[in-house]
Amino acid sequence: MLTGVTDGFFCCLLGTPPNAVRPLESVESSDGYTFVEVKPGRVLRVKHAGPALIPTPPPPPEGDTGVKTGLVRCQRRITVYRNGRLVVENLGRAPRADLQGRSGSGDPPAALEVELAEPAGGDARATPGSGRRRRPRRPKRTIHIDCEQRITSCKGAQADVVLFFIHGVGGSLAIWKEQLDFFVRLGYEVVAPDLAGHGASSAPQVAAAYTFYALAEDMRAIFMRYAKKRNVLIGHSYGVSFCTFLAHEYPDLVHKVIMINGGGPTALEPSLCSIFNMPTCVLHCLSPCLAWSFLKAGFARQGAKEKQLLKEGNAFNVSSFVLRAMMSGQYWPEGDEVYHAELTVPVLLVHGMHDKFVPVEEDQRMAEILLLAFLKLIEEGSHMVMLECPETVNTLLHEFLLWEPEPEVGPQPEPQPLQPEPTPGEK
Repeated sequence: MLTGVTDGFFCCLLGTPPNAVRPLESVESSDGYTFVEVKPGRVLRVKHAGPALIPTPPPPPEGDTGVKTGLVRCQRRITVYRNGRLVVENLGRAPRADLQGRSGSGDPPAALEVELAEPAGGDARATPGSGRRRRPRRPKRTIHIDCEQRITSCKGAQADVVLFFIHGVGGSLAIWKEQLDFFVRLGYEVVAPDLAGHGASSAPQVAAAYTFYALAEDMRAIFMRYAKKRNVLIGHSYGVSFCTFLAHEYPDLVHKVIMINGGGPTALEPSLCSIFNMPTCVLHCLSPCLAWSFLKAGFARQGAKEKQLLKEGNAFNVSSFVLRAMMSGQYWPEGDEVYHAELTVPVLLVHGMHDKFVPVEEDQRMAEILLLAFLKLIEEGSHMVMLECPETVNTLLHEFLLWEPEPEVGPQPEPQPLQPEPTPGEK
């Protein structure tokens, strides 16, 4: 996803003091927020809203009509070779539908071959000057995916649908204000937490509290507290990594995923030559410069409206200590191309074309790796596209929630079983 300085510019400190929120017991506040103690002394603020949900009546029994609404057969073979080559083969029929808007994805290729970020061994191709081709190596690892899942339309006021919104480094749940208000009006149940050290959540003064794994366990606790049958994960920037983690851990509970300016399917690794490796006191002194740099890179325009967005709702008030710990804690080697290729959940990728943090090529690579993906480009948006173009983002998100694969009518041929990878010498 995003590494190095990408999310760091979210530290629009604007001269504000460090987060001084103290741990509270899990209680409901009068302003609609809940403070959840995910572990002793670690309290997250959560926005949990939605209309009073009426239990959805059970669907009528299906007759022998031959119609299988939303039923998808996912067949894929992922082969990792020791020379760093990754081959992804799509063996079944992947459902596609044209969402309104620009850059709807087409049918996935039958096979996709990419180079992993860090090759694990030598090259299996011809040796220069040898005059002959070396024998192909055996695969280091082969992963077979063969499953069925039902993808259905997620409508407002359905008792089994919950939308989870996860922000990135330096933000807070306040960046989702337009989306939360929009979907609550449509009858959806929404959940949006503040990451540790952000917004009104507690801010432990120990760097280990801000590693990817510590934050991922926080999100797991929040997810398991509010999750229902069909859950939709919506992440922005670094928050996309936590959505991917939850979708991989709970494929039966995560119904759809939305990734906003999340970057490519690469493992997280902190940069060794980053400005955020400087001492906390130096970062605090550089706060005005960081704020201006983020304004220039995070928004397509730098007018009075954009400057006001940074000040409203305490959305970007993060201490220098938390920022430094967050950037150095972005270590997640498991989240590589193979990890993403294993996902079978439908994914919508939203990218602002003016984003200076995340090149569009990274989201395009993500769309190629994922099995069921739509990539939507917003011409007038940048990294903070949900704040810049809320109407466009809300429309895209809602269309994706309502999307379901076209039903298969009539008798369908039985899918062929996956064949084992041939070993060298059998060809």
